[in-house]
Amino acid sequence: MGKGTISRVAGPIVTSRNTTDVAMNEEVRIGEEGLVGEVIDIQKEEITIQVYEDTTGLRPGIEIKGTGEPLSVELGPGLLSSTFDGIQRPLDEIQEQEGIYITRGEKASPLSREQEWQVEIKIEEGQEVEANQIIAEVPETEVITHRVMVPPDMEGKVKSVNKKSSYTVDDTICTLESDGEEHQLNLFHTWPVRQKRPVEKRLRPEKILFTGQRVIDFIFPIAKGGVAAIPGGFGTGKTVTQHSLAKWADADIVIYIGCGERGNEMAQVLEEFPELEDPRSGKSIMERTILIANTSNMPVTARESSIYTGITMAEYFRDMGYDVAMMADSTSRWAEALREIAGRMEEMPAEKGYPAYLGSRLAAFYERGGRMQVRDDRDGSVSIIGAVSPPGGDFSEPVTAHTKRYIRAFWALDKELANARHYPAISWTDSYSEYFNEILGWWKNQDVPADEYRSRVMDILQEEERVQQIVQLVGEGALPERERLLLYTADLIKEGFLQQNALSEIDAYCSPEKQYHMIRLILKFEDKAREFLDQGIPLFKITDLSVFSELKRAGMQVDNDNIKKFGEIENRLNQQFKELSEKYE
Repeated sequence: MGKGTISRVAGPIVTSRNTTDVAMNEEVRIGEEGLVGEVIDIQKEEITIQVYEDTTGLRPGIEIKGTGEPLSVELGPGLLSSTFDGIQRPLDEIQEQEGIYITRGEKASPLSREQEWQVEIKIEEGQEVEANQIIAEVPETEVITHRVMVPPDMEGKVKSVNKKSSYTVDDTICTLESDGEEHQLNLFHTWPVRQKRPVEKRLRPEKILFTGQRVIDFIFPIAKGGVAAIPGGFGTGKTVTQHSLAKWADADIVIYIGCGERGNEMAQVLEEFPELEDPRSGKSIMERTILIANTSNMPVTARESSIYTGITMAEYFRDMGYDVAMMADSTSRWAEALREIAGRMEEMPAEKGYPAYLGSRLAAFYERGGRMQVRDDRDGSVSIIGAVSPPGGDFSEPVTAHTKRYIRAFWALDKELANARHYPAISWTDSYSEYFNEILGWWKNQDVPADEYRSRVMDILQEEERVQQIVQLVGEGALPERERLLLYTADLIKEGFLQQNALSEIDAYCSPEKQYHMIRLILKFEDKAREFLDQGIPLFKITDLSVFSELKRAGMQVDNDNIKKFGEIENRLNQQFKELSEKYE
């Protein structure tokens, strides 16, 4: 292991001119407190280290020690239901031991060394095992079974199996003989955070990540293993949208990263998530959730590492065969950390002061999402949903512009929609999804002509944009009735379908069947209205029908378990149009 001393301190960046025998990305310890750092640059006579803790009081001459290992995370039972900081220190345990502040040099173990787990061994002595093969199973929570695997960089023959009634994470499960060497496998292993876990092959993202949010699922969907961005200015609802996705998305595991956000927002997450009921199991949603909290008042370098800590955990559960949804809130704060670190290292700035490698870092991060075949017997996925906080809502700024190059679903939040209390404030003109055609088969299996309905909805909304420009010139009263009907239909789609109340027990989640019936009845109303206009019936008589306002309120009034009510609404729609027709015969 390398040793040396500090020669210069610049905020979280420390340099040394006499440290030898260290490697790029190696984890180091600094001073008597053992502050955690990582080697990020090696020159001929100088190494540069980013320190993941407060560097106040550091000075030239303080000792630096290499650990001989890259910055890594521990992966094993105990991850779920836990809250970590950006370098995987367990915040709940630290609070119990030290109070509400993290002491510099705190060495709390990420996984409990005392807790015992009931383990079902899946291998036998003399068996040949390969990388990522499951060797044991642990009921980590009532919802998720933890599958202990052979590390991705190891294979060999099982020399012995240690059969006990219960195990701690440090206990040996088996001894593996590989290339003439013996390796003891425990319930956990470590993996470098900046290194992708290997898989057999990448699969097409053909399965929808159903979220229960109508504007996403039906208009701008994301597939399992997809990557999406939610850009929006202050107050447009990024965090609330991500909370809704974390609760309702059709994922086995949720990893939520608060990266550089305000402390009160992260505190709200820490308070609310344990209280949320998992709609899939009725248990606490924390039983399948990991929280990583790295708020804006924490060291900026730890903010940069939190993204990698989260994605490495996500890949680990993916390798077990689970579908993982990872929320990063927000990648803009992560990019700001890159900018500050680059400035401290006196690197040449690019646009808006960001480092020239911003694009490649974003690309490498989003590349780690995807649906993967881990082994012949299983596949899993990591879906990445990153919030972006462009200053002033400017989507042309570098972080948003670079992100658009690497994601396939772009959910642009609109300030005007948010001010009008239209949530989710996802703009139907600026947003897009490239996954719709790939997941179309899923909707067809639900007997829903999603391509036809979505095409009609988008045509109506786009035509409404054109008509609204005419309205601003001549007023709505000067329009022909067919174009006025278009405005009414667009309003019905926006208020009755695209808008959704995240705080409503009925409307927070919308099932596929409910989404289908809602949009089908709205479009049926438009078809009948156009037919009646052609018969000379005035538009105001049509829009005065009570079923018109009933369709607007259907999302809030019809429960997912009571879909038959849509049949009653349809009967009233037919009856009211019939009565209107009889009046004009």
